[in-house]
Amino acid sequence: MDSTSPSSQVPERRFGLLQATALNMSNMLGAGPFITIPALMLTMGGPQSMLGWGVALVLALADGLVWSELGAMLQKSGGSYVYLREGYGREKWGRFMGFLFIWQFILSGPLELATAYVGVAQYLQPLWPQSSEFTRLCAGAGAGLLVIFLLYRRIESIGKILITLWGGALLAMVVVIVTGVLHFDSKLAFDFPPDAWHLDAFKWGALGAAARIGMYDYLGYYDICFIGDEVRQPGKVIPRAVMLSLVLVALIYFAVNLSIIGVVPWRELVSTEGLSKPVVTMMMAKIYGTDFAQVFTVLVLWTMVACCFAMLLGYSRIPYAAARDGSFFKLFGRLHPRLGFPHVSLMVIGVIAAAATFVKLGTLIDALLTTRIVVQFGGQIGALILLRRVRPELERPFRMWLYPLPALMALMGWAYLLFTTDRVLVIYGMAALLLGGVAFLVWSWKIRRWPFAGTKDT
Repeated sequence: MDSTSPSSQVPERRFGLLQATALNMSNMLGAGPFITIPALMLTMGGPQSMLGWGVALVLALADGLVWSELGAMLQKSGGSYVYLREGYGREKWGRFMGFLFIWQFILSGPLELATAYVGVAQYLQPLWPQSSEFTRLCAGAGAGLLVIFLLYRRIESIGKILITLWGGALLAMVVVIVTGVLHFDSKLAFDFPPDAWHLDAFKWGALGAAARIGMYDYLGYYDICFIGDEVRQPGKVIPRAVMLSLVLVALIYFAVNLSIIGVVPWRELVSTEGLSKPVVTMMMAKIYGTDFAQVFTVLVLWTMVACCFAMLLGYSRIPYAAARDGSFFKLFGRLHPRLGFPHVSLMVIGVIAAAATFVKLGTLIDALLTTRIVVQFGGQIGALILLRRVRPELERPFRMWLYPLPALMALMGWAYLLFTTDRVLVIYGMAALLLGGVAFLVWSWKIRRWPFAGTKDT
């Protein structure tokens, strides 16, 4: 590849621990419990559904150690794409796994972003009560276009915007928690139905559904790995940011969830049709009245934008990294000639995400997890194990604690989430991967690369 081409440019390393943690936490906090508490309570029919967050936290901590070791060792933008490519071998199976990851990511990445845009639509309801659900969804998609505009600039400017957005998200969480503590009613918070702790086969499946929602809420603990090229001292910063953001967000989620259901009865939160209810607005209206609730809703919308901002920043770097290596369309490897960021990748991921806003929230969550589990999360656990065995000479600034136990725990956890997902969605997900395999073979045959013409340099 020509060293003077745009794809050969290397972004500057400007993200430190503060910015890295803010990036992860903004992704995790922006939508999170503000939009999923009604769906969470519906899975198991009561406050016992919070077990799903506990199961998800164990899985996220174990998987976070996988991301930490890989991110500290392979300090490049692209995250899972780089880990799969290096773990399975650049020119053969690693090339295939990397292609499959990008293939599924073109769907799953925008679906995750779209969940936050659905959250924007939910919280526009109290501010715009006369509007239809479709109109609010259109506004949510418009928020996606706004995020593209905010990210269309240099990375050092993005770092400053990110800290500001993160501050607003934390402020919203603090107000919810303090309000909950001051007005907490344990009878409401622990209003368990009679059969709450009877865990039959149906309840185990329901726990899986709750854990998928919990896992969705934690998604983003690895976001810094996707911009590894732009992180200062990545061997130290990436593992610390991953684990620190997980612990802090877990504490915040637990406090926020109890605060809300300790003020608003969980039965009032549950909705089986249309958009979920704006639960935080309902909470503030009960305590402080409608006027304050509407003002606070604006702050909640701020956190939604922060979440979208963080996600799109990281996710736009994934097709860019693959294209730079010659494993995806060259167009995606271009950096903006003046501002120095992957503008084509940013636009494509951002626009697809805005369009996906019109899919139901529950379907978005299950579909994005189903398409990721096999190739991304399961695949990179295998990549970590392979790299330990075949490339022991690689420098590892961070090594997984108690290896290989966390990796095996993460693999078992992801398998549990997959097997408890609606079978129709699993079939669609597997069909999408199968189609990706066929596309890889056709593409490889056309350009005469492995497995049709041996290996050759990019």
